Amino acid sequence: MRHSLALAFTALMLVTSPPAAAQPVTIDLRILAINDFHGYLRASPGGIRTADPNDKTRKITVPAGGAEYMATLVRELEHGHKNTIFVAAGDLIGESPLLSAMFHDEPTIESLSMMGLAIAAVGNHEFDEGKDELKRMQNGGCHPVDNCQGPHPFTGAKFHYLAASTIETATGKTVFPPYEIREFDGIPVAFIGLTLKGTSGIISPASAAGLEFRDEADTVNAQVAELKARGVEAIVVLIHEGGYPTGDYNECPAIAGAIVEIVKKFDRAVDLVISGHTHQAYVCNIDGRLVTSADKYGTLVTAIDVTLDTRTRDVVSAKADNVIVRSNTLAKDPDQTALIATYDKLAAPIANRRAGSVTAALSRVPNEAGESALGDVVADAQLAATASAADGGAVAAFTNPGGLRADVAGKEDGSVTYADLFASQPFRNQLVTLTISGSQIKAMLEQQWLDPKRPRILQVSRGFSYAWDDTKPFGERVIADSMSLNGERVDPAKSYRITVNNYLSTGGDGFAALKDGTAQQFGVYDADALYAYFQANSPISPAPAARIKRAN
Repeated sequence: MRHSLALAFTALMLVTSPPAAAQPVTIDLRILAINDFHGYLRASPGGIRTADPNDKTRKITVPAGGAEYMATLVRELEHGHKNTIFVAAGDLIGESPLLSAMFHDEPTIESLSMMGLAIAAVGNHEFDEGKDELKRMQNGGCHPVDNCQGPHPFTGAKFHYLAASTIETATGKTVFPPYEIREFDGIPVAFIGLTLKGTSGIISPASAAGLEFRDEADTVNAQVAELKARGVEAIVVLIHEGGYPTGDYNECPAIAGAIVEIVKKFDRAVDLVISGHTHQAYVCNIDGRLVTSADKYGTLVTAIDVTLDTRTRDVVSAKADNVIVRSNTLAKDPDQTALIATYDKLAAPIANRRAGSVTAALSRVPNEAGESALGDVVADAQLAATASAADGGAVAAFTNPGGLRADVAGKEDGSVTYADLFASQPFRNQLVTLTISGSQIKAMLEQQWLDPKRPRILQVSRGFSYAWDDTKPFGERVIADSMSLNGERVDPAKSYRITVNNYLSTGGDGFAALKDGTAQQFGVYDADALYAYFQANSPISPAPAARIKRAN
């Protein structure tokens, strides 16, 4: 009887006990992504240009960006999502406004670490001050020349840099790890980080020394093989290379540029690509894969929702939304506000110094010949800073258009501060006066067309002029007889003292002819030369563009 009762009780328990919880078939992961932040702790005045929601044929400017607002948005986008990670696709630092650049971008590293950034690919601007300085950004410590200038010791990034394609030639190893694996509910997801293979051609030769930047697709595919051998199926690429789309910031009816062919060459195991470099905003499908980019200067955060299969441990779907960092509606994050205020207190006495004034905006946008109003003024300032015999004895100055990063517009009353001038030339290049021949000047000018799709027309100082003909073959585009200095034809055999910045003097942007210059004399920094020029010559007006002429 007892045996029968026991069996009956057991049967009852089997009927009434709840079934064991079934394992979920999929899990969700939210990836938040940015790119090309460039130290814009404060919102860029330009905000972001988007289609007018009331009239798609028109563009409007939306106030956007700023670390205080981005931190709030990141927190809001993470809320309610169990599995999240915040990543970046390069150029977080470099070409930064004065508030960050004055402290060698330590404030930006600190700000993004506070936001919870986890992983970042290196971009070309991460190498602006060389690999050793980039390693300091990761590991902390004082600057080797300027020492510790911040309000507290710099401890380095709490996020991890990845550099799959950047090899130190002395060791054959990558500068930083090529990838990082994170687990979400037991499913491993790999993030491969890398910059564009052309990095060595767009950073200074000194910064590129001892480094090799390998092919993007070959690098990623080699890492895929290693990851699959480790049992990883879900793979995300953070790449500092991008494209040029059509459509609005959350669209991509068409896209061109380097990223298209790179993605097509990726192993099919790559599930998702987060890109950058071109300062564009898009959500695209390239070769059956989601490819995103979040504009520039912190105006957008990309929210990517990924579904992972618990059985295959692979990505089964991914969708993205570029969310505007609306600086006119989001609340300020108090920790970011405090950080900015702390650095601002140190920087403000320099940043807010009145330099002078302008009667109208000095635009960096070139005309058809390649000359810009800002370029003229910058070249004149560099000549003025080095014309005396003691300062170098220069008779002409040349500056690269890529070094001009923002118009000098002035305030409502036309006044201009040191910070305004620094924003126009944020690389802090030192002026170098050197001796080259007239024939070497022509060779230098011919090198403006090394990349025929993207000519780099040097800006020239007052008194120097020339004409060029785009119908002529490479090496013959500058009309030799048109090269004039102070009304006299430039003599190929005569020596001239000219001023350039230290980036150009070492062959930057492909101007190898300048490496043969002799009797180098180093001078002040470019922004300081421009500041002195404004103080001496304000108010400054845009001059008629008559120094560079296009013959055809």
